[in-house]
Amino acid sequence: MYLHCRGIGHTIPERADQMAGRARRGHRSCAFDPVRYRRRNVVERCFNRLKHFKGIATRYDKLAAHYRSAVTIACLLLWLR
Repeated sequence: MYLHCRGIGHTIPERADQMAGRARRGHRSCAFDPVRYRRRNVVERCFNRLKHFKGIATRYDKLAAHYRSAVTIACLLLWLR
């Protein structure tokens, strides 16, 4: 609801049975944008790779600046691989 109020649409494709149920109830189906979904997938894969760093996944750092620094270093390590 939070994203819907701000005009941000979803990018997850709906299953066929959900679309059929929505049509049966008289609601319009949601448009699926494959280009946006591909970009979302790249971002999610990046988050998945970042979670392999234990300190980032569990957030051991107390200060936000230290955590941000650890994420930056992890991003640099992933970029250099």
